Amino acid sequence: MDLEHKAIARLQEAAKLSEFYYQKPLLLTYSGGKDSEVCLELCRRARVSFEVMHSLTTADAPETVYHVKNVFHQLELEGIKCEILHPRYKGKQTSMWALIPQKLMPPTRIARYCCQVLKEGSGKKRCMVLGVRRAESQNRSDAGVAELQGHTKANKIVFDFDNGDERIIVPCQMKAKIKIHPIIDWTERDVWDFLKDAKVEVNPCYAMGFHRVGCVGCPMADKLRWRQFQQWPKFENLYRHAFARMLEERKARGKPSQWKTADDVFRWWMDDKNLDGQLDIFGNEIGGTDDGA
Repeated sequence: MDLEHKAIARLQEAAKLSEFYYQKPLLLTYSGGKDSEVCLELCRRARVSFEVMHSLTTADAPETVYHVKNVFHQLELEGIKCEILHPRYKGKQTSMWALIPQKLMPPTRIARYCCQVLKEGSGKKRCMVLGVRRAESQNRSDAGVAELQGHTKANKIVFDFDNGDERIIVPCQMKAKIKIHPIIDWTERDVWDFLKDAKVEVNPCYAMGFHRVGCVGCPMADKLRWRQFQQWPKFENLYRHAFARMLEERKARGKPSQWKTADDVFRWWMDDKNLDGQLDIFGNEIGGTDDGA
């Protein structure tokens, strides 16, 4: 069975679970990136009932926002229910720029509170479809076709979905959030070949030379962030202003700080090696002068 037919079979089986145990159609999380684009086309080809949801992160590129709106407009014309979720934190609407002062620290690779609040808090009591692939990163190398998320990574349960793992029935009966990853075993080449063959119009950010689509300034994007800020300089200003408010909030709460200015925070956050003796968020020295002093 080829990758496309295998993914479609997974979606069709997941749709049966969703309708039987949740009495709701599959919920596809659509980010506007290439992987969720593939999942959207596969849901169409699987001829299953599904709804689409997009989490507004408030830090996506303008091109991504417009692309999502255009895709959702077309889906609604097809009679597919779509929803754009606005992020909330502690019962109130929030944004990346409000979260940073509240959390008293910038988002980092280790402390990715932004993902938890802005992207991952939705889909409770649903059977969800996500464009997760093992080839994306080391962190996803142990991901399965179907998962029940635990409070920690160690508590996560991976089901042998392709071989009819019956353990999935119990959490479905309880209407726990089940994550379905139909393209878990696809490579990046598989993704692009499929999109090309299907003649799917993708996010314009890819044509601009960006190989990933996500929050502008995401620490997971590494050195790509410099290019992002060159392309969208207003986002750098938003981060700097948020860092300034963060320092004010730390001072107001009597919290010590390793930074004096918003520029110090920004340079540390971008891992600027010109900052001698800089500290990581936990106070450990991570930098020094070139002569080792």
